[in-house]
Amino acid sequence: MLFRTKASQIAKGFKNHQRAKQTFTVVPKVASHCYVFMALILSLINFGCTNTSKSDQSSVIESSSESKVLKVWWDKGFTVEEDEALQQIVSNWEKQTGKKIKLSFFTNDELPKKTKRAIKAGNPPDILVGYNAKTELNPRLAWADKLVDVSDVIEPVKTFYPETTLEDVHYYNNVAKKRSYYAVPLHQGTIHIFYWRDLLKQVGRSENDIPKDWDKFWEFWKQVQDDLQAKQKQLQKQNIYGLGFTYSIGASDTYYMFEEILEAYDVQLLDSKGQLLIDDPKVRQGIIKSLEWYAKFYQQGYVPPDALNWLNPDNNRNLLNRAVVMTPNNTLAIPIAVRQDRDTYLNKLGTLEFPNKPNGKPMRYLVLYKEAVLFAESKNQKIAKSFLGYLIQPEVMGSYLKASGGRNFPVLKSVWKDPFWTDLTDPHISVVAKTLITRQTRSYYSAQNPAYCIVLEENVWGKALQRILVDRITPEQSADEAIKQIKQIFAQWH
Repeated sequence: MLFRTKASQIAKGFKNHQRAKQTFTVVPKVASHCYVFMALILSLINFGCTNTSKSDQSSVIESSSESKVLKVWWDKGFTVEEDEALQQIVSNWEKQTGKKIKLSFFTNDELPKKTKRAIKAGNPPDILVGYNAKTELNPRLAWADKLVDVSDVIEPVKTFYPETTLEDVHYYNNVAKKRSYYAVPLHQGTIHIFYWRDLLKQVGRSENDIPKDWDKFWEFWKQVQDDLQAKQKQLQKQNIYGLGFTYSIGASDTYYMFEEILEAYDVQLLDSKGQLLIDDPKVRQGIIKSLEWYAKFYQQGYVPPDALNWLNPDNNRNLLNRAVVMTPNNTLAIPIAVRQDRDTYLNKLGTLEFPNKPNGKPMRYLVLYKEAVLFAESKNQKIAKSFLGYLIQPEVMGSYLKASGGRNFPVLKSVWKDPFWTDLTDPHISVVAKTLITRQTRSYYSAQNPAYCIVLEENVWGKALQRILVDRITPEQSADEAIKQIKQIFAQWH
């Protein structure tokens, strides 16, 4: 999610060249000057025609030149440094190739919407790079033959990618009737738990006291809230909540977390071929249990009341403002926000993996990839592939991710060897590295079946939770409504 710590944004200047207009006024003093007057008028008409002709010709030249400029849309970075690092990559490539790139940044909430409008208008960018575009858009675009097969871009570095990463971008094209690589993975992230060590210390606890058992782990944060609120009441201070869970329809964080809860309870919604399994009574029961589990923390008062309306940045803000003790998040945006305060970064803020599943087995993590796709409508496919090939060179992508402060973890295994990613003195990056290198992972279901993109886009799980918490229906009723909606989505897709 995006939570910007700096109000300033990089402003890119654009020069508008406008031809100056000249006004000629002729006032004849005597009738004998009429021939001079007419001559002036004729010269002005001739000048105007000549001027218009040159202007039109210039527009044609500029239009032709513009078509050769690579248009790239990218979701906006968390910090100014992150955007500047990308701009430096673009500048270096331009110098090496003599080609030009028009780079535009959009928030990760705005990017999918703008892309859909551009596709509908027949004017998409050449290259699109984003997170939400992955879970909500890219597999559908590949299915509809809207993307270019980028196998030739991936092939030179294919051995550097984990197999699970390659599977994630191996989309099905319903026109070509085959699967192939239709996206280039750039980096990855998964959900971790971020919390305040110093708040635990206030109630006599430490990181060593946090259980690994599923139920005890979550009860721990409830008890911390109870103890902190008792202390806050004595000091007449604002309440601190134990958990920073998101329950809104408007936030992707809602379904990211809920999908991880489904995984914790071993609820498998699709089989290996991407077919629905939700008619299985065991799957239905698993959905009911997961909804009931997630809703209860709000019902019991262990989550801020306004979490029903949070957007993606809001759980970050609430943790950084110390309104909650802990919150899940799928990047290191929270640690990066306090990176300049070394005491807070190294000592006060902590990063945790999930506890073991309810059955005692280690958690399997859902991985969210940031990907680049090339549109089939692009007139600059050869140039675009050249840029993508440059972008995913290990030294280029590695330097970019380091310049971004390590907010996102590399996908190329060769980059992992850099001590920056495995430095145990860093309490945040080292935890993410341990998770993504050594733990079991899987992709979101959208990689298996494009119809599941719509399940995420519609935020079916957010709606189901709202039905329980706002409309007061039972988890069983809510689960049945969600199942019905998912089945309708899959039926309409085909």
